[in-house]
Amino acid sequence: MRIEGCTAIVTGGNRGIGEGFVEELIEQGARRVYVAARALADAEAACAKDPERLVPIALDVTREDQVAATAARCQDVDLVINNAGAFNRVTLMDAPDLSAMRQEIETNYLGLVAMCRAFAPILKANGGGAIVNVLSAGGIIAVPSMGGYSPSKFAARAASDCIRAELEPQGTHVAALIVGSVDTRMASHVTWQEKSTPRDIGKAGLLAVKHRIDEHDTDPHSVSVRAFLARDPHTIKRSMVKALHDGRR
Repeated sequence: MRIEGCTAIVTGGNRGIGEGFVEELIEQGARRVYVAARALADAEAACAKDPERLVPIALDVTREDQVAATAARCQDVDLVINNAGAFNRVTLMDAPDLSAMRQEIETNYLGLVAMCRAFAPILKANGGGAIVNVLSAGGIIAVPSMGGYSPSKFAARAASDCIRAELEPQGTHVAALIVGSVDTRMASHVTWQEKSTPRDIGKAGLLAVKHRIDEHDTDPHSVSVRAFLARDPHTIKRSMVKALHDGRR
C-alpha cells in the first residue's frame, strides 16, 4: 500500500503516538487524515497545523454510536490507525474495583475491534487498504504493574491475528505494532530507560503498512523485550515480578 495519496483515520490522534502518526502521514503525502479525539476541541487544536488536509473528529472508541457515526462520515478511508488507549496505573489486585481495568479492556481491546468492524466494509469498498493496531511490549510479556493494560494488549494482539485472517480475502492487511518505551504522557513516570519519539513509532507503523508486516517491533525497547523473551522467558518474567515489588517499597 502507498501512503502517498491515502486517506487515514487516527484514533487518539491529538497527542503522543497518535500525533506522531498524523505528522508522519502528512510528511509522506497522505491526501487526508481524520484526527480523532474524545474531545472535539482537542482534535481541532491538533488539526490547526494543516487545516487543508487534517479533519477533526470527536470519537470515543468505547461508544458504539460514535464509532458508527464516524464510519458513516469517513467513507473515503483506506487506512485505519487504532491508537486510542487507556492506562490507569492500578494493578489487578490492588484496584478498589473493576472500573479501571474495565475501561482498559473497553478502550484497548473492544474499542479496537469495534473500529475494525465498522471500517472493514469501507476498506473493502476502497480497494482493501490496511489497519494498524498500536499494541505494546506489555502484550507479549505480562507486566503485573500495568494492571488491566497488559492483559488488554494481549487480547488486542490475539484479535489482530483473528481480524487479519478474516479480512485477508478482501485484501485488507492488519499490522500489529509492538511498542516499547516512548516519550509520551503515558510513559512520563519512566525515567530509567531511553525512550523513542512518537514520530519514530509513526514511521515504523507506516513501514509495516507499506511492506505488509503482520507484527512489527517498533523501537529498541520492544526489540530487546522480544529477544529476551525468546532467549530466557523465565528470567524476564521474574524481572517483571521484581519490578512490581520494588515499585511498592
